Parts: sequence; structure tokens; C-alpha cells
Amino acid sequence: MESQYNKKKHFIVNTIYFFLIALIAYVFFNYAINLISPFIFALLVAYLLQKPTKSIAVILKLPPKMVSVILVLFFYSTIGLLFSLIGVKLISVVTALISGLPMIYETQLEPFLLNTFDGVEQAVYRLDPALVDVLNEGFDQFVNSLGEDIKNISLSLVGSLSTIASSLPEFLIKIVLMIISTFFIAMDYDALAQSISRQFTSRNNEVIQKIKQYVFHTLFVVVRSYLLIMGITFIELSVGLSIIGIPNAVLIAFIIAIFDILPVLGTGGIMIPWTIITFFQGNYQISIGILVVYIVVTIVRNILEPKIVGGQLGLHPVVALMSMFIGANLIGVIGLFGFPITLSLLKHLNDTGTIKLFK
Repeated sequence: MESQYNKKKHFIVNTIYFFLIALIAYVFFNYAINLISPFIFALLVAYLLQKPTKSIAVILKLPPKMVSVILVLFFYSTIGLLFSLIGVKLISVVTALISGLPMIYETQLEPFLLNTFDGVEQAVYRLDPALVDVLNEGFDQFVNSLGEDIKNISLSLVGSLSTIASSLPEFLIKIVLMIISTFFIAMDYDALAQSISRQFTSRNNEVIQKIKQYVFHTLFVVVRSYLLIMGITFIELSVGLSIIGIPNAVLIAFIIAIFDILPVLGTGGIMIPWTIITFFQGNYQISIGILVVYIVVTIVRNILEPKIVGGQLGLHPVVALMSMFIGANLIGVIGLFGFPITLSLLKHLNDTGTIKLFK
């Protein structure tokens, strides 16, 4: 009897313990990480540049601090320029598309609706001429309402872009903090690492080293897995768009495959509006073709993603799919990648006997 009581007590204590850990992790990733994100990214960049810094310093017989400063400067110069060019181009394209929504409605959608209504009106007139006036009144209200809705949506989206633009100063401050922090961390990385290591016992340091090694290995595996998924999506899109006769099919497939990684936008964020626009333009075959390609790509991705990511992480596809879904809904992109990696880490630590979570 006492043994059963102790087991229940042990189970309740462990459940509360892991619930508190999960709650702290959620609060950290959802709130606190936004405050310390510049320093986290700075530490990550400094860590990635450590081995190249030491190798170059030995080969060229230069002070490691000087080499680290040069590498950090080179890293941010190339990466910063690349992201700036991509960001400016993306913002200009999105702004032009949003601003052009009312024009698209007036020149393409409204004529399509009028032509469609003419056919409906003729059919109704043959059935009952008295209904034509009622139908005309309802159609006019529908067209006017739809036009106003599209204008309001366009204005709302432009306002959202303005809100994003107003947050740029804060974003730039974080970027500057990250760059400055990277220089300081990279120059004194070894001293900082040793100082942090001294705050823990040898046992804790051993666990931390295992976690660090596994997490970085797992990050590489996850990136490799999603690159494989992106490659498969790119091939499917290239073949599908080429078959239905889309010009520059390979370039368009490459752009869509990149956006496919994003959980909010994804393939549907591009292909569904594209399908609707081509349909209203009267290109029914192209519209149906794009829709079929989108459905095939979506089905294949939903089948392959849990298997590829879960298989690489040592998780069952159902567990991987569930963790990605929960993570994306709770935290967004960080949760999409972070939850499967966290589960894989806990499974690895449990399998190696470092911690005991489950049998």
C-alpha cells in the first residue's frame, strides 16, 4: 500500500515539475526571447565563427581577436547586403500588389462578373421576366459592396505595411545591438565560455555539452531535411508549371519553394491568389492547372514532411507532425522547428540515460 502511495506521489511531483518547465519554456519563447533575441543571435554567430577564426589565426599567424573582428565584419557585410536587397525587393513587390488590388477588381474581376451576370440574366428572363429587376438590384448591390470591400482590404493592408514600417526603428536598434554584441562576444568567446562553465558542476557541464552537441547536430539535420523537402517541392512545381505552359516555370517554382518553408504563407499564399486571379482573367485551363499542381504539392508535402523530419530526428511521424502543429500554433516559426527538436533532445537524453522521463 505504501509503495502504491509513493508511486502516485512520485508521478504527481514529476507531472507538476515538467508542467512548470513547459510553462517557463513557453513564457520564455513567447515573451522573454523577444527582449534578448539580439544577444542570442550574436552568441550564435560568434559560436559559428569560432572554428574559422582559430584556423585562420594559426595559418596566417595573426592575433585571434583581429581575425574575429575581420570575420564578423565580413559576415555582416555580406549577409546584411543580401537581406537588404531581398527585403527591399519583396516590400516593393508586395506594396505594388496591394495597391493594385482595386485596379485588378475594376479591370478584371468586375468585367468577369458582369459577363457572368449577363448569361444568368438571360436564363432568368426566359424563366420569369418579372425576376430580372429584382436580380439586377441584388447584383448591383453585390458588385458595389464587393468593390468597397476590396478597397477597404487594400487600405487595411497598406495600413499594416505602415505599421510594419513604423516598427523598423526598433528592429534597426536590435540589429545594431546584435552586431556590436557579436564583436565583443567573438573577441572574448573563450573567456566568456570558461566563465559560464565555472558556474556549473562537472556533471552539469557534461550534460550541457551533450545538449549543445546534440542540438547543433539536430539543427543541421532539420535544415538538411527542409532543404530536401524544398527540393522536392521545387521539382514538383517546375514539372507541373511547365506542363501547363507557365512562362519562366523554373524561376517561379524556385521562388514558391522558398516561401513554402514559411508556415503562415507557404505554397498556398502564392498559388491560391494566383489561381483566383487567372480564373477571373478568363484563363480557366491555366487556373485549374495551377490549382491541381497546388493540391498535388500540398498532399505530397503533408505526407513527406513528418516522415523526413521525424525520421531524421528519431521521432514517429505522428509525434513529429503533432509537435510541428502545436509548436507553430503556440509560438509560430520558432515552435515549428523548436518543438520537434526539443522532443528529439528529450528522447536522446532519456535513451542515453542522462535523464529519466519515460520507459
